[in-house]
Amino acid sequence: MHHPPTFELKAFVCPHCGVLAGQTWSNTIQCQYQYMQPNGSSHPAMYELENTATAKCSNCHAFSIWLFGRMIFPYKGNVEMANPDLPMDVMRDYNEAVDVANISAKSAAALLRLALSKLCAHLAHHKTLDENIEHLMKRGLPKELEHGLYKVRCLGSHAVAPGVIDAHDKLEVAFALFSFINTICDYFITQPKKIHESIHNLPK
Repeated sequence: MHHPPTFELKAFVCPHCGVLAGQTWSNTIQCQYQYMQPNGSSHPAMYELENTATAKCSNCHAFSIWLFGRMIFPYKGNVEMANPDLPMDVMRDYNEAVDVANISAKSAAALLRLALSKLCAHLAHHKTLDENIEHLMKRGLPKELEHGLYKVRCLGSHAVAPGVIDAHDKLEVAFALFSFINTICDYFITQPKKIHESIHNLPK
């Protein structure tokens, strides 16, 4: 289960080292600078940033920076990275969504619905996403995932077409789509691949 960086959460997947680790929070960021006086001399000064916070990872000791409860550094560190077994055309859309998720959740969701449609077509070879999901359900796709796809409007009468931007999409929708795509890939591509490799490595 992915635990993305969340404001004031005591533990999440570090955006720097990728490890699920405890986080130490601070609501004070102090900045130092040199200011010039009219006579040309400079003096050190300090001020505090408002509405900011930092979280320090207990594993790698690196910091993430937050403004108004939203992570601004590293700007894409709270996004679940792509399963490396994704087909290349799906991977391109997924990674583009990673790049824009924290800037425009609506754009990321549109790209991810397109990536999801491509992935399911790659696996099931039907014309529509609904038909492909139905086929994958018969092959063992968990019922809970189908329910999730209805909630993020990939399926059903209120579904948003792949690649179409919906003004109602929030970052939570994009996060769910990242997870759903990786889960489908893991179930139908990664796990069979691992089983095949294990069988291949058995003594003859």
